[in-house]
Amino acid sequence: MQRESGTYDVVTTLGEPVRAFVPKALPPNEPELDPAVWSGLNESAILSLQRLSAVAGLVPSVDWLIYSAVRQEALLTSQIEGTQATLVDLFDEEAGLAISNTDDVEEVTNYVRAFQWVHAQMRSEGGLPISVRLLSEAHRHLLNGARGAGKQPGELRRSQNWIGGSRPGNALFVPPPAEKVGSLLADLERFIHDEASELPALVRVAMVHAQFETIHPFLDGNGRIGRLLIAALLEHWKLLPEPLMYLSGYLKQHQSEYYQRLSAIRTQGDWEGWIQFFLKAVQNAATKSERDVVALASLVGNDRRRILEHSKSNAVTYRLFELLPKMPRLSVERVRAVLQITFPTANTAIKLLEELGILFEVTGQKKNRTFSYAAYIKILSQ
Repeated sequence: MQRESGTYDVVTTLGEPVRAFVPKALPPNEPELDPAVWSGLNESAILSLQRLSAVAGLVPSVDWLIYSAVRQEALLTSQIEGTQATLVDLFDEEAGLAISNTDDVEEVTNYVRAFQWVHAQMRSEGGLPISVRLLSEAHRHLLNGARGAGKQPGELRRSQNWIGGSRPGNALFVPPPAEKVGSLLADLERFIHDEASELPALVRVAMVHAQFETIHPFLDGNGRIGRLLIAALLEHWKLLPEPLMYLSGYLKQHQSEYYQRLSAIRTQGDWEGWIQFFLKAVQNAATKSERDVVALASLVGNDRRRILEHSKSNAVTYRLFELLPKMPRLSVERVRAVLQITFPTANTAIKLLEELGILFEVTGQKKNRTFSYAAYIKILSQ
């Protein structure tokens, strides 16, 4: 039996009538969902998240795990939308090095800022809860720049949008009319904060993301804000202690199915198929993140031991090495400024790490040289 997950309003957009989809409030019913559909997958996904949390807890500094995971998520969620930036581009931009595709990198760094702002709000005693206001402000951070200037950053849309196609009449999907966006988001907010709900937290995360994407409340950036919402909810419902998982890697790898599953909710009421896909995504992404944590911790631990055992190592060398997981691309000037040391001292410390095969010079120049913690970046880029 198919489930009706919404109704249609006929609206006139660009001079032609189109059917705009208006989703029903969560949770789905008529018929209600069968917990047997997700119980096994939910248990596996939860176990994967718990293992990731446990492994991360064994690492001396969780800060550099968060640093890398947030930037991987920023990169991959942006790539789903067509951005061509790479991790090296992002690391170079943060290190103050020259980059060519500045617009693409700006979109990724804007996502990092939006993510960090949301994370800080959730950790602050006086911060905003998960709400329309929180997401709107995150949207303002996301679209802060040349490409987003005309897309009403931080504001709910006041006009009809559509997905796919050259005009509303041949679109793949037409979201609800603008005048209904506010009430639909209010319903979604109530669902998020309904403490009486008996649905598993991960299932609720899946539902919230799908509902947000269906509402499509902004003129641009809906996919990225919707995926940022996933990360916020994982923390809000204490499914992860820190943002250690980059779910967008799995969603990008299975991008066609990702979109098809969301579409099937609207056309067939197939919430079950979407929930199953989402739980598999969480399990796979958590397992991948766990493997990365182990590989990164092993690499950093082995390299740290080699430095401590080297006869020429000193405090400056060690301080520089400890910066590398959060500064994997660097110049001598960058090291001098960050460590507040002289240029020759910075150069000597870099040279020792180069001799140990930890840092590699990548420009081939004698001046304005750039160095890379290549093994670390390779793990993150796999």
